[in-house]
Amino acid sequence: MDIIGTILWPIKWVIEAILVAFHWVFESIGLDPDAGTTWVLSIVGLVLVVRAALIPIFVRQIKSQRRMLEVAPHLKKIQDKYKGKKDQFSREAMSRETMEMYKKTGTNPLSSCLPLLLQMPIFFGLFSVLQNAQHEGVGVGLLSKELSRSFGESVFFGAPLKLAISTADGNVAVIVIASVMVVLMTVSQFITQLQIMSKNQSPEMKASPMYKQQRMLLYVLPFIFLFSGFTFPLGVMFYWLVSNFWTMVQQFIVIRNMPTPGS
Repeated sequence: MDIIGTILWPIKWVIEAILVAFHWVFESIGLDPDAGTTWVLSIVGLVLVVRAALIPIFVRQIKSQRRMLEVAPHLKKIQDKYKGKKDQFSREAMSRETMEMYKKTGTNPLSSCLPLLLQMPIFFGLFSVLQNAQHEGVGVGLLSKELSRSFGESVFFGAPLKLAISTADGNVAVIVIASVMVVLMTVSQFITQLQIMSKNQSPEMKASPMYKQQRMLLYVLPFIFLFSGFTFPLGVMFYWLVSNFWTMVQQFIVIRNMPTPGS
């Protein structure tokens, strides 16, 4: 087993356990165990469990963003101090003073990316589980050969969950469903970013580099979703789509009930 496989092994084990648990629940209430709908609902259950577990991380992210707002004016003073100075000494001094400011205030500019970074191993873990199921292989945990075969062969409205546009081989259902999901993912992410930028910003934050980075995401993320829609199997796409809607609703609730002071 390679290094990546070793890292993903426990993640895949947990993913399989959650999928099998939800699959058993839906089968118990009378749904077809081999139907794509049953497995899609199991993936939705996986999203709910994962995102619920990440709520404490999201709360920490919000608190960190609040602290970033407090230091934004100080960071701007540092940038103005070295504005126009392109020599190595000035760049190193600006970087050093910026890092000292982050350390002093306990802030981290990468904290807003933490929930997404924590989910990336889950994306790849689910991708690996689907890929293994495609070849009817036994899972690393509770996904038996029979369940693996069922997952790998499950079809949602004529589209096998194991296929992506790049592997659809002319399957119109796969292309249509994946394309619709790319549009929905892009729209939901655009709304989420727009909420952050238009309803949750103080004047100081709007003048900071972080605000410019958020604006850039509005235009970069659609290309990311286009790439994922072309290469990721539908099962992983369903996870990503439901996770995006969770983020959009969660962000709406936070902005409504915990608005940024001064925004």
